[in-house]
Amino acid sequence: MAATILIVEDEFAVARGIQYALQQEGYEVTVARSGEEGLDFATHQAPDLVVLDVRLPGIDGFEVLRRLRATGSKAPVLVLTARDDEVDKVIGLELGADDYLTKPFGLRELMSRIKALLRRAYGDLADAAGGRVIRHGDLLIDLERRRVQRGQRRIALTATEFEILRHLASRPGRVYSRRELLELLRDYEALDQDEKTINVHVSHLREKIEDDPSLPAFVLTVRGAGYAFAER
Repeated sequence: MAATILIVEDEFAVARGIQYALQQEGYEVTVARSGEEGLDFATHQAPDLVVLDVRLPGIDGFEVLRRLRATGSKAPVLVLTARDDEVDKVIGLELGADDYLTKPFGLRELMSRIKALLRRAYGDLADAAGGRVIRHGDLLIDLERRRVQRGQRRIALTATEFEILRHLASRPGRVYSRRELLELLRDYEALDQDEKTINVHVSHLREKIEDDPSLPAFVLTVRGAGYAFAER
């Protein structure tokens, strides 16, 4: 599961260039041509990172950012400004942007900034094209080899336990309801329709990866909502 990136940019050539470069690195990329379109996608699809131009038709990038943060989204946002304007940078950072680039910029610098933001937010999720590893403390999740370990200790998980951990750990802080997890796992393995099935698998998962399953540090219960992986 490659990291998902949303580009909100109305200039076709700029958007296409960024999209192509990111796809070559193995990322899943979506392009939105307006602020409204970008906000709708970001709100409903929860991309891992957003590249957001400030000058957009309709609502501008600052308003998109403000509304996105108001929904509770913590996805990293890289703002693109059309000129070397200190005011734009300050406003963007105050509204919740994580970084900015001034046009024109080099694609190599853009890639470097994006990887750094993903790494800061999700561990080593930045390496989209193979060998992806998520680290949280001494917990290591090798997504490609489907291996999990704490420190030097290898942990044997069932296929279902690994899939639950993979979905949760790929988006720290994102709350998944039991129904959502059941739907995500249904195509992977035939599970009982009862949502309580998820509780059982999570319980077994905690017994294997947590120091104290009754006080989990990784797979957290969000009362009345579901489960989430601890944020860094």
